[in-house]
Amino acid sequence: MTTTYAPLPITPTALRELRTTDDAGRPCEPYTDSEGGDPLRCCLRPVAPGESVALVSYAPLRRWAAETGANPGAYDEQGPVFIHAQECEGPAPSGGEYPFARPGALRTLRRYNARGHIIGGRLMEIPDPATQGFDAAFAEAFADPEVSLVHVRAVEYGCFHFEVRR
Repeated sequence: MTTTYAPLPITPTALRELRTTDDAGRPCEPYTDSEGGDPLRCCLRPVAPGESVALVSYAPLRRWAAETGANPGAYDEQGPVFIHAQECEGPAPSGGEYPFARPGALRTLRRYNARGHIIGGRLMEIPDPATQGFDAAFAEAFADPEVSLVHVRAVEYGCFHFEVRR
């Protein structure tokens, strides 16, 4: 089964900037992850043990707004994400699944309009099969013609996982 919607990683341009200074103005501090498992937003896969990574503050809506001319105002937010400390290949060709889609995990799907304002959202417990659950949630979101993009975030930590655009 393949995904209906394209999960987007952090862009290469944003990654280059984040590897110097993150969106909170802090310098990047790489480290070697001995255990692995955390979700990488640069290539949309888990960290492998022994990889050099960084935990940085990322403001996805702010960066999208800079590309589109939107003004999210108070809806702008930033939070922690894991990225490779050095340039990586980006996501592998889709294996037909959404990233970080562990059945039973809780996600919030926040819907934004072209101005960058939240216009809805939903809480989702990832079902099994996860792909069908995400496809249905995104179809529901994009049924509203005002929805320009959807951010998927972890409920537990509020971390941004990926976005889907119209």
